[in-house]
Amino acid sequence: MLAYTAQLYRNAYSGLSRNSWFLALVLLVNRSGTMVLPFMTIYCTQQLHFTIAQAGVVMSMFGVGSLVGAFLGGKITDKYGFYDVQFSALISGGLLFLLLGFQTGFWSVCIITFILSVCNDAFRPANSTAVAHYSTPQTRTRSYSLNRLAVNLGWAFGGALGGFLASVNYHLLFWVDGCTNILSGLLLLKLMPRTAVVKSITAKVKGYTKGTSAYKDGIYLLFLLLTVLFSISFFQLFTMQPVFYKTQWHFNETIIGMLMSVNGLLIIAVEMVLVHKLDGKKHALTYIALGVMLTGIGFAITNLLPGFLWSALIVVLFITMGEIMSMPFTNAFWISRATSENTGQYAALYSMSWSTAQIIAPALGSVLINYNGYAFLWWVTSGLCMISAAGYLLLYRYKFKTPSQTALGSA
Repeated sequence: MLAYTAQLYRNAYSGLSRNSWFLALVLLVNRSGTMVLPFMTIYCTQQLHFTIAQAGVVMSMFGVGSLVGAFLGGKITDKYGFYDVQFSALISGGLLFLLLGFQTGFWSVCIITFILSVCNDAFRPANSTAVAHYSTPQTRTRSYSLNRLAVNLGWAFGGALGGFLASVNYHLLFWVDGCTNILSGLLLLKLMPRTAVVKSITAKVKGYTKGTSAYKDGIYLLFLLLTVLFSISFFQLFTMQPVFYKTQWHFNETIIGMLMSVNGLLIIAVEMVLVHKLDGKKHALTYIALGVMLTGIGFAITNLLPGFLWSALIVVLFITMGEIMSMPFTNAFWISRATSENTGQYAALYSMSWSTAQIIAPALGSVLINYNGYAFLWWVTSGLCMISAAGYLLLYRYKFKTPSQTALGSA
């Protein structure tokens, strides 16, 4: 049994390119310092004494900046390549995290948060394009999962450390987040020197084929609309759920950080093997729908369980399994519709869909809490997940379920 399990893990990680591993390492360093965003709502309300509505506006600034950054990042990536966008985003984002830690006024926090998010999230479409560049159709889903593993390994470490640092001094979060951004940018320079990367991009350009604009791909736009509905719910995990644990279930910051780490550790332990076993056996949309439903169940049972640590662990388990089942295949779906020439467009729109949700989620969450309490919020987020899951299944049934449909490549 042990040998079989070891073989599963070896198979799951084999065949990935060296540069895919380098990209994942850069992400690991970067995300190990991800501490500001998950604790920002608590920081704003508990340390800066903003209202919950003001904290929601600050979190929405992350989303607005992310939307703008993803759009600009995709445009620049398609025109000039992914390398310089990644490096610039990491360095500028690090410096702005340091600056944000010195802000105490509501408007200054909002403005710096917006600029920070623009710079930081220009990285996403560039990085997604880089992953596609260094993978093959056979390894692409696993390459994206490797990136997610790096993100979540960093998240597990950063969440736990962030909870400890927040209990000591919240300003430490900004220093660690900023410095790891800068360090990851320098690591990118060291592991993947610019001249070698630009040469590889130039060589690959010769094989580019013209594709339909992502902005005119109706099926993809519908897919993104469903993704927005899902991600509005999912973002409550990082915006309103930490405040819920703090104020309603009376957990301290260390326990909240530990719960965030459990999310990351489960993804690290399970996702790559599961994706390796499932990839290509059914259409991506069916896996996405199942994962979104599991997430919806996780939010719903928050209202059904008492406020104990074991209850929170069950909630995290459902939401995490939903994330594992859905997110690797949402990446696989959008990349299957792109060509080499418009990958930046598709990556940008995908990032923008999450950014749109990041704008809506905290504002909607705070409004629903003020209107009728946390229980109402969890029912609404669960309902949005179920609507989104139904939409994915209908999209699959009416657009992709044909006698010749066999695998993701037909998407």
